[in-house]
Amino acid sequence: MTAAMIQIADTALTQDFPLRPFRIRHTLVDHPLLTLQRIVSLVQEVPQDRIEYNSGKVAVSQDPKAVPVIDLDPAEVVRSIETCDAWLLFKRVESVPAYRRLLEDALLSVAKARGYASLKDAGFTDIQGFLFVSSPNATTPFHLDTEDNLFVHIHGEKDFHIYNNEDRSIVSDAGIEAGIVKHRNLVHEPRFDAKATSYHLLPGDGCFVPYLWPHWIRTSNSYSISLAITWKTRAVRDRNGLHLVNSWLRGFGLPQPAPGRQPAFDAVKIAFHRTAMAVAAPLRGSATLRRVLRRIVLGKDANYFLRQPAKSTQARNQTSDQPA
Repeated sequence: MTAAMIQIADTALTQDFPLRPFRIRHTLVDHPLLTLQRIVSLVQEVPQDRIEYNSGKVAVSQDPKAVPVIDLDPAEVVRSIETCDAWLLFKRVESVPAYRRLLEDALLSVAKARGYASLKDAGFTDIQGFLFVSSPNATTPFHLDTEDNLFVHIHGEKDFHIYNNEDRSIVSDAGIEAGIVKHRNLVHEPRFDAKATSYHLLPGDGCFVPYLWPHWIRTSNSYSISLAITWKTRAVRDRNGLHLVNSWLRGFGLPQPAPGRQPAFDAVKIAFHRTAMAVAAPLRGSATLRRVLRRIVLGKDANYFLRQPAKSTQARNQTSDQPA
């Protein structure tokens, strides 16, 4: 089996990580867990509310309420990915032990390159994996992610465009909050592109995407397989929780200052979020309760990715209550 190693230039590790994007290389191209055949079987191994898919024919600045869906089951999407014009995401693949080992091995290679003996020492906590399968010429709209991300590309070609999170002319404080607690898609304008850091990715390439840096991706003329290897530090988890509490309070008509403007009040809200997450944690083992919790905390549209038209998919969602 191919060793799961990520190779990063020394200058990137010392000067850019974890605050700026940079190019990486990796050894996962021929890994048996990352082939289409193996990914088809993954459909049966992950909870169904952890599989999101839609048409790949979307705009860079895609209205989240108008994302076109496709009438196929997830396994059918993977099998026909070369022709079905789709985009599919497996969330939280670390719930499958073999994939967790892959993620941890890859991050351990980075930890050791930084001089640490373990993932914990390097600050790699809350490790998660997101596996993407896309048709030729598919677009992932402009959006942000709530974690740091080592993105490794396995098959095909894609162009990856990343934008500076510190530039509020690209995404405002309100836009960042909405991207965290509502729908991840953001409004993109062509004028942003002059400020993009862009990478053309071939198999074996990848890039580091810092926390909350907006980005969008488009595949080339072949189907694509990619893996996002992510983690959250305690500081990142707290900042995400603060945005969530701010949004929740704002929904009750209580306007909130941006994070950092009232540190003492921020600390109270972070403590509340930690307590609430601890109470909710035992409930998240049920797919049904996860859906309920998302709706309660994030609103009525929080389960948007479960809106699949295929009757066989709907039947599977109704019977799936697997532990995360």
